[in-house]
Amino acid sequence: MTNTELERCIRTYGKELYSFCRSLTHSVQEADDLYQDTFLKAMELEQKIDCGQNPKSYLLSVAVRLWKNRRRKYAWRRRICEERVYAQEVSGQEWADEEQSPEEWLLAREEAAAVRQAVERLPERQRVIVLLYYMEELSVAQIAGVVKIPEGTVKSRLYQARKSLQRELEDILYEERFG
Repeated sequence: MTNTELERCIRTYGKELYSFCRSLTHSVQEADDLYQDTFLKAMELEQKIDCGQNPKSYLLSVAVRLWKNRRRKYAWRRRICEERVYAQEVSGQEWADEEQSPEEWLLAREEAAAVRQAVERLPERQRVIVLLYYMEELSVAQIAGVVKIPEGTVKSRLYQARKSLQRELEDILYEERFG
């Protein structure tokens, strides 16, 4: 992969990759670092990236591996010396559709927030699979390649995640619609 091909990858897949990093880390600063480190790693491994194949999957797999390594290092450091972590609220602003009433827009926004929070509460193994499948719209085979696990395991984790989300969201969304 040449520098121009890498620049094309950044332009083509940059927003999606950043959005994925943001979903993994839940922090703007960590997402920025992960995003930059992913492309730095891609530059280091430029001979291994084939633009004819699927560079987006390759970049996503690099991001997942870097994120897992960071979490492993963080867990190790936490065992040695406990540190405080401050939660940061996501302050994204969504604009209402002109055809929606304010009530519909508010309900849709609350539902989206409930789904986002439910996905965040999933175990890490399931959350990564769900994000790759629904957010990045990768196939089961592509996810298996990105995460380096068998396709059957991807299907199993996706099924378990769907069941967990269904159980958790069934009551919340039913109450909002009919309560």
